[in-house]
This record gives sequence, structure tokens and C-alpha cells, in this order.
Amino acid sequence: MPANRAHPDGLAAGRGEVFQLLRDGRPRTRAELAAETGLARSTIAERIERLLASGLLRPTDKAGSTGGRPPTMFSFNPTARVVLAADIGATHARVALTDLTGDVLAEDETKVDLAVGPEAVLGYVADTCQGLLARTGRSPGDLLGIGVGLPGPVEHSTGRPVIPPIMPGWDGFDVKGHLRDHLGVQTLVDNDVNLMALGEHKTHWPDSPNMIFVKVATGIGSGLISDGRLHRGSRGSAGDMGHVQVPHGADVPCRCGNLGCLEAVASGAAIAARLTAAGIPASTSSEVVALARTGSVDAVQQIRQAGRDIGEVLATAVSLFNPSVIVVGGSLSQAGEHLIAGVREVVYRRSLPLATTELRIVQSRAGNRAGVVGAATMVIDHALSPVQLDALL
Repeated sequence: MPANRAHPDGLAAGRGEVFQLLRDGRPRTRAELAAETGLARSTIAERIERLLASGLLRPTDKAGSTGGRPPTMFSFNPTARVVLAADIGATHARVALTDLTGDVLAEDETKVDLAVGPEAVLGYVADTCQGLLARTGRSPGDLLGIGVGLPGPVEHSTGRPVIPPIMPGWDGFDVKGHLRDHLGVQTLVDNDVNLMALGEHKTHWPDSPNMIFVKVATGIGSGLISDGRLHRGSRGSAGDMGHVQVPHGADVPCRCGNLGCLEAVASGAAIAARLTAAGIPASTSSEVVALARTGSVDAVQQIRQAGRDIGEVLATAVSLFNPSVIVVGGSLSQAGEHLIAGVREVVYRRSLPLATTELRIVQSRAGNRAGVVGAATMVIDHALSPVQLDALL
């Protein structure tokens, strides 16, 4: 980092920027930090003292020395604060408390009915936060921030849902302000699939800068990681592949009001409805998966075809975006290889060889924790960014 790097507070490098060097987990001495930043030792000493006082840094094992007293090393302290992460889905909510690396310390999960309205659902989040803090022996003052994922379009800058099709009463609701008023800390809100993409990328694909995460459950959506960062688009609707029209679904109504959407044809809810109509009762994605696991040929065939339909849309995305990894998650992805086999069948056949030479299509590894890890990551990366951390300190 050059010594004359500009910074909003007029200093060559703020405390937040010095801190970024230590977030990689590798301890450093004052001399090493001075060498990496180009700052004077006295300036580094001032930065470190403030960061030590905040608890975000801690002294660690002494460095090796050729003689005399070995110099002190400093490292990131991920236990200094905690983050509340909430993954609110169409039928469930998972709330977790994490440390500053996104590792889950405690969590709670329950079924939810979004139709009861935002006050009731967010009231559960706030109440659960208090319980998790007590369970882990932390105080409300330890809370750095809150991250929330919602199952519908969200304007990230305001944290307000925008005409969400399965969330009656939520349109335009001030989720950020509501939770801030109840818990007293900054809240960030995003679409749940965006946060699942963040969580999956952080935990299992940090070396793959271009990734698509696809959630197949009650609905279908995707999150895009571009050059290592979440790509939201100009208003936050990037990745809404569930409402792309598929050719053979032209007469199938979708809950968004259009016809032939991918979600109306290939989601867990759509498969459950077709199976029920054929005399095989199913009402949820989980029940469809259970049928497939117990050998239902009809369920397996429906899931495989859903994979092909999803593959039709993803083949276009592969040509436009050229990811190196497509991760398939959500409850329907738990049905063995049937769904992913259908996706692979079409994507590898329809996409150009140059786009698929290194492309991997895999099942989610983060599983049902992807959303809360992503929500925590969103808050941590924002709150511990150089500008925000300088303000915090």
C-alpha cells in the first residue's frame, strides 16, 4: 500500500485500512505493518493502540528474533463482536449469531407464515436475537450489526422489499428501520438467494471469482458473484432467473402474473402440484424429495425434467456471464443427483465449449447455513470496511 494513499479523513492510511491487512488471520509485527503500508512506526503504533482498545486486535505469540526481546505480533480478534444473521425463506426462518469471520456460534430455526406481516416475522427475529445473545453469554453492546435475507426482490440501498410476490403486506416496509429501532444497531437487507451466493462463495469457492448460485425450492432464484463480489444490478434485481420464460411453459400461469416462467414450471411447488394431480400427493419441495428418495419414478422423472428446464435458462446465463462454477442449492437439490444431472445435460450440450471447458456444476456445500453465513458476511464486510471502521472507532 503506497504511503500517500488518499483517505477520507485526510490521513495516509486510516486505522480501518491498517486493520484490513490483519483480517487475513496472519499475525504481523509493527515493523511488518510499517513496511506493508509505508507508514511511520509511530503512526502504526497509534493505529494499533486504538484497534487494541476496541478489541478488534489482540497481541499474539512473539515473533522470532535473532537476539534480544522478540517483537510483539498482532492479529485479528474475531470474537470481539458478534453479528445477527437472519435467513427468512418462503416457509422458514433461520436466525444465527456469528463471530466476525461468519462462524456460527448459536442458531434457531422455525416455520414462518409471511402472510402474518413484517412486524410479526421481524418480531421473531428480534426476540431470537435476545435469546441467542443470552445463550452465548454476549451482551447487546457486543452486537456489530444485523443482516437479513428476504425471499423476494429487495432494494438493497433502502432495505425495502419491492412488490414481493409471496410476501403480502411487505411491499415497501422499512425492514432496516424496524430492526434498528428494536435492536439499536445497523441493519442490512438483501434478497435471500444473493446472501446464499455470498455464503457459498465465502465458505467453499473463494478462489472462484465468477460463480452462479441457484436456489431451487418453493421458488427459483439465483445470485451472481462477479470478480469476487456480489452483483446486484442497478436496482437489486440481478439474478431473478425464476421469472425467465421457458419455451414449453407458455400456458402455465405464474404467481408473478406472467405465463411460462421457469419458477411456474420447474420449482418444488410446481412439481408437487403436478404429482398431486397425477394421484401422488405432495405439497412441498421436501415431500417431493422424500418421494424421490423412496424410489418414486414419477418424482425422479419430474425432478430430472426440472433440471433440464433450469439448464435451458442457465445455458444462456453461461454464454452471457461465463462463470467457472454453478452451485445448485435449495431444498429440491437434496434429491440426489437427479436435479443436477438434468442441469448438466442441457448446459453442457447447449453452451459453447469455450464457456464450459472449466465449468463445474455442483451441489451446494454450505447447505442450509448458506443464507445466514452470507447475511453475516454482508454485515462484516460493510462494518469492517476502512471507512466504516474508522467511523466506528
